[in-house]
Amino acid sequence: MRFALLLVVLLLGGVVVNAWQYLGEVPVQRKQLKDFPREVGVWEQRGADQEFDQQTETILGASDYLMRDYRGLGGITANFYVGYYASQRTGATYHSPQNCLPGSGWVMTDPGKITISPVGQAPFEANRYIVQNGSNKQLLVYWYQGRGRKTASEYWGKIFTVIDSVKMRRSDTAMVRVMVPVGASEAAALEAAQSLSESAASALPEFVPN
Repeated sequence: MRFALLLVVLLLGGVVVNAWQYLGEVPVQRKQLKDFPREVGVWEQRGADQEFDQQTETILGASDYLMRDYRGLGGITANFYVGYYASQRTGATYHSPQNCLPGSGWVMTDPGKITISPVGQAPFEANRYIVQNGSNKQLLVYWYQGRGRKTASEYWGKIFTVIDSVKMRRSDTAMVRVMVPVGASEAAALEAAQSLSESAASALPEFVPN
């Protein structure tokens, strides 16, 4: 009986996988990240969009990305990054800051979670770290977003990708990151990072589809 049940499960799994491979992924409509608003909440873009060199872009493997600085109240500046992946079927996927930043000389300390509450959307948890490279000390906030989901966990992000690949025939996703310099007050840096994260998250669904 158990063998028969296992056989049925394997056969059904094979049918689902083959059908998904044959049908392909469902295309989604979205705006390019270069058109992301220059103003989000109290934050305004400062300077031009930033670009990686060709080697970094190749390693990153993103279908689309945005990296720019925003200036908020009091003149505080924050760096905002979104890396979008239209499909993860070919192995291209987001790179966790826990892997990338230490490899670039950053030391990550004081891990935690914060709640992001975008206007008109459900609150969600994001990761929070203090990162430092030499004298450069920053507060980092990041999360994973795509297909209507937002999660702080890379592990659950991968699980949801498998589930949604079967249910929705989609594996598109993004990693969203905010970095704010830590000056005299770590609390002020956290408040600024949370503010930009909430304002940006409200605008993201047009660029990272639900």
